[in-house]
Amino acid sequence: MENHLFSLISQAANRHSSVSSASGRLVVACLGTLFVAITGCQTSGGGVYTFHTMPSEMVAVRRENSQTLDLTRLARAAVDSDLIDRGDVIEVVISASLDEKDSVKIPVRVNEAGFVNLPEVGKISVAGLGTQEAEAAIFEGCIQGEFFKSPNVTVTMKKQRTNRVTVMGAVKKPGVYELPRGQSDLLAALNAAEGLEKDAGTIVEIRNSTRANGSRQDPVASENLKDVDTVGMTNDRGDPINQEFAVHGMATGESTFQTVRIDLVKATKQGESEAEGYLITDGGVVNIEKRDPEPLHVMGLVRKPDRYEFPLNEDVRVTDAISKAGGTSVTVADKIFVIRRKANGSDTAVIKVSLKQAKTNSQANLRLAPGDVVSVEQTPATVMMEALNIVRFGISSSLPIPGL
Repeated sequence: MENHLFSLISQAANRHSSVSSASGRLVVACLGTLFVAITGCQTSGGGVYTFHTMPSEMVAVRRENSQTLDLTRLARAAVDSDLIDRGDVIEVVISASLDEKDSVKIPVRVNEAGFVNLPEVGKISVAGLGTQEAEAAIFEGCIQGEFFKSPNVTVTMKKQRTNRVTVMGAVKKPGVYELPRGQSDLLAALNAAEGLEKDAGTIVEIRNSTRANGSRQDPVASENLKDVDTVGMTNDRGDPINQEFAVHGMATGESTFQTVRIDLVKATKQGESEAEGYLITDGGVVNIEKRDPEPLHVMGLVRKPDRYEFPLNEDVRVTDAISKAGGTSVTVADKIFVIRRKANGSDTAVIKVSLKQAKTNSQANLRLAPGDVVSVEQTPATVMMEALNIVRFGISSSLPIPGL
């Protein structure tokens, strides 16, 4: 094939050499270029694939637009905020009679086991109860402890627990936020941070803080207790109240973290959140993936070979890359090499693409990955076309212009 093409070009050069010695020299010069291109294009190294044969680990993943996701579908059923929960501070008033002087007012924090520890009465389980149900439970405790014969018990919510959550990554306002209990989930955290940034990806990691002994660290709840002013606490008669119960059940032990990885695309399409997977405990961290893709390189037979910014939230195909570079510089160009880094990060592979097929077949129009190099290659046809253009230019420049 090489000898046949060499013969054809030589004949063309001989036919046009009589017109102008300059054009003849141009044809002879382009002949060498053509021969080198022909011989070079016949060789190829290892690791060369097509869109049919490339392994699955080399397929570029689809780039979803995080800005179009319906994040409201992350919502889960909120916990009833009227119920008493661990970490809440409630106020218990126990009266032996209708006289206010005979009443004891006790602000107390619900410990991690769900109990309150009341002086003389003991431990009463109140987590998950409404205030009226808690009053009945404390009343029974008073009777069983024989501290009161027929007390009047009143329970009011003094301060509900909040979770301190850190939101970082591709959000508009990263920071530390206090989320109400019962609404301490992924959607609330994203809303607190005013939503996703334009460079946000679709992967979110939630790191929830836990304790080695199985209980949850709750420094915010202990701070809530300070707001109740437990120091120097007295009853209505001015008698000091034992404050030991106020900090009963504070978690101890080493902190550990449990990480949950969430794909926002799948989560929003499913429309239902996994009950524990989307909850954020006190001290939890939410990290939203930030996209900073490597640029796309387009080179070879294109009008504007250059490095181009890879879009954040949309797919890029081979034809898109050629269009970014102003199209092919030779109309018959068809052979494209996509040079892609392998998963190990050090080796690269070549994926061969036909531009003609890419224009008519969506599978052949390969999806590109950040950092890809798209090279429009020389072929015998493109070299022939360039050679003929040189010949035509040489002939036209050598012809005499009438009247001069």
